[in-house]
Amino acid sequence: MDKVFIDNLCVETVIGVYDWERTIKQRLELDIEMAWDNKPAAASDDLQFALDYKAVSDRLISFIEGSAFLLVETLTEQVAEIILQEFNAKAVKIRLRKPGAVPQARAVGVEISRGSFS
Repeated sequence: MDKVFIDNLCVETVIGVYDWERTIKQRLELDIEMAWDNKPAAASDDLQFALDYKAVSDRLISFIEGSAFLLVETLTEQVAEIILQEFNAKAVKIRLRKPGAVPQARAVGVEISRGSFS
């Protein structure tokens, strides 16, 4: 299975469990890999057969900017569901980083895989 990726998609949103986090927007960074058969798109040179990473990016930015989850775990699961259900990717791997959440670390976050890349 081929992969289509989006590297370091940056979005600002309300996220976090602390009272002060509910009053500000924080930056999230996402690395996304999506399982997709690229052969039909390559053979036809036609976008309709490709996994349109611009459309995926636009949809995720809109969703994340409009959300206000407490946990990055919940947000990451919702992002995975959007990719799998709305864009029909066969599998998805997401690494979501929340920079600055722990002052001694560059970033913290979660990584999930849903579906099979084989």
